[in-house]
Amino acid sequence: MDHHAYRHALAEHLGGTELPFTLDEFASRLARVRAAMRDSGLEALLLTDPSDIFYLTGYHTFEVSVHTALVVSADRRVLQVPSIETGPAVVTAAVDEILGYRWEGIDEVIAPLVEALAPYRSIGLDLFGAGLRFGVIRELQARLGAERFRDDGGALLDAIRIVKTPAELDCLRESARITSVGLRAAEAIIAPGVTDNEVAAEGSRAMLAAGSEFMSLQPIVTSGQRISIIHVNHKRFPIGRDEPVFLEFGSAFQRYTAPMMRTVVAGRASQEMQEVRDLCRSLFEALLAEMRPGRTFDDAARAAGAVLAPHAERLFFSGVFGYAVGAQFPPSWVEGTGYIARGQEREFVADMVFHLPLCLRLPGQWGIGLSDTVRVTPKGGEPLTDNDWTLGVARA
Repeated sequence: MDHHAYRHALAEHLGGTELPFTLDEFASRLARVRAAMRDSGLEALLLTDPSDIFYLTGYHTFEVSVHTALVVSADRRVLQVPSIETGPAVVTAAVDEILGYRWEGIDEVIAPLVEALAPYRSIGLDLFGAGLRFGVIRELQARLGAERFRDDGGALLDAIRIVKTPAELDCLRESARITSVGLRAAEAIIAPGVTDNEVAAEGSRAMLAAGSEFMSLQPIVTSGQRISIIHVNHKRFPIGRDEPVFLEFGSAFQRYTAPMMRTVVAGRASQEMQEVRDLCRSLFEALLAEMRPGRTFDDAARAAGAVLAPHAERLFFSGVFGYAVGAQFPPSWVEGTGYIARGQEREFVADMVFHLPLCLRLPGQWGIGLSDTVRVTPKGGEPLTDNDWTLGVARA
């Protein structure tokens, strides 16, 4: 049985059985995107980022390294997947047509895509999105003409995706619940001599048992001096007495992730650690006050930056006070549709959702990180996660 026969056989029995949302939800999203396309003069979108494809169709799989594309026009959604992904396409996606190609035959993607795109004179691309392969776009432009392609497709979709629907908010709330379960389980086993791997394993186990899907980013656990190194992870290191342990977890529910950071001290927290925790909390409060319609991302970053300024020479901070989260796939839960940082002039809109990753690091010594995932409301930021913003203390 080849992949074409396999697809049709599956469709007869299991077609659409794992759609993550109702057809009405997808129709509403699609209507907003098509209206924006008309306003921008775009006849079609060519999307290759897994999260963009998911947003408009529901298609999802853990294999996101292969070429996959979605063509969206005024009346059709055409999904192109490799042969090994025809199963997920049949059961998870709401589309008008599925185009399969042999997994080992990447050269087979061009002709069907050319045929799907040929009727359209203005095609939007996301040049900075994941999955857009140079070889594919080079061949499409050669055969259809480079003048047909525009680079504003990504911005068009980002402006819609960054504001969450009620169904999306429900998924983020459930992710927040599961994330909290994992953090509590991980914190409960922290003690001197326990390894960072053991802590990460317990948190992972708890989140999976509570209902998480495969996560876009695996749990992050570091301790002591290693917290001061941004973006390293568990690596079989034992936790030392009185060392802080940094945890950053994010479960996935229908691909939506609400991350949260916690820091727990394996013994006694120093006065300096408590002071850095207090600073994290002050940053958080400054951000919440600014996260309301009419204020810009830059306004919020400046307010938080003013709080951080007296400590900026001593403590390392990434420079991004928040990033949008929603539906994502490995290797990251960062949605990429918006950042709370200096120079970002977009205004907050109700029901945008951001993770506020407030981790402050003393290079070569330790770091303290706490965070919540926060929804924008008319009154300011409203946490979806349930961090108590204390510096946790584990048994010595």
